[in-house]
Amino acid sequence: MQYPNKDQKFPLENYTRLCFLKNIITNPNIIVGDYTYYDDFEDVANFEKNVKYHFDFIGDQLIIGKFCMIASDVTFIMNGANHLTQSISSYPFAIFGHDWQNAMKDKAYPNKGNTIVGNDVWIGYNVTILPGITIGDGAIIAANTTVTKNVPPYSIVGGNPSKVIKKRFTDEKIEILLELKWWDWDIEKITKHVADLTGDTSINLKAIANEE
Repeated sequence: MQYPNKDQKFPLENYTRLCFLKNIITNPNIIVGDYTYYDDFEDVANFEKNVKYHFDFIGDQLIIGKFCMIASDVTFIMNGANHLTQSISSYPFAIFGHDWQNAMKDKAYPNKGNTIVGNDVWIGYNVTILPGITIGDGAIIAANTTVTKNVPPYSIVGGNPSKVIKKRFTDEKIEILLELKWWDWDIEKITKHVADLTGDTSINLKAIANEE
């Protein structure tokens, strides 16, 4: 049984604009699952450049699951971009030092936590994802969307600000898919059933999941 090597940087021969993303990441606060790929019109190294305001001293993480598909010019805005919004001024006086250095004493900038992308998520061209967002398994994000709130599993969202356009499947089917977590099957089992995974959703996935 043959299948792509998850540890290969460029899985397509003579094609270096698409990579298995985990194999090019250098930032320990970016965690990526197996077989998630990134495609860039210019250079796959742009991915980390497009994770913005990701400062070590804040410590927030970008966590991306398995088998995700991420298009060129997708941008993740991290918590380092946040400013005060409930104060008289949003200006970050303290970062400039001098007699401004204590402006933030006993205060903190907003931190919305880690940004989490589930498994089998397709993120289209030029999408922007704001800090602390969670995107559920199986979701699809339309091109040019600005994701401003959490995305339910197996939903299609688009627009600026983002909104749910529709669910991909019935609630019953979504519940089954979330229970099965096909992306966690061993790779031999996934390989055996790739035609099923890319086919009609009426197949008996539970029977496949319970195979020995």
